[in-house]
Amino acid sequence: MQRFAFRMQLKPGMVDDYRHRHDEIWPELVDLLHDAGISDYSIFLDEATLSLFAVLRLAEENRRESLPDEPVMKLWWAAMAPLMEVEPDNRPREWPLVPMFHMA
Repeated sequence: MQRFAFRMQLKPGMVDDYRHRHDEIWPELVDLLHDAGISDYSIFLDEATLSLFAVLRLAEENRRESLPDEPVMKLWWAAMAPLMEVEPDNRPREWPLVPMFHMA
């Protein structure tokens, strides 16, 4: 199991909407993420910059790279696109984070 972290960027005024949508995350999306080998997924907000910092665990044999092809993932990204910076296919823009320290 490996940890993976990245940054995303919210648009101004979208914090409450972003939190609300994740409070009511679709069960079929959660199932898809678990089936793809993703677990222990957390997203943190830096209120000063509206940066979102995501940390998750990836199974050794994960299918994270196949998620853009999944219909439920495409629907989720389309629903979230008005709230954050996205790529042309509505995938959230991600900036990978470099591990600097970990204490187990």
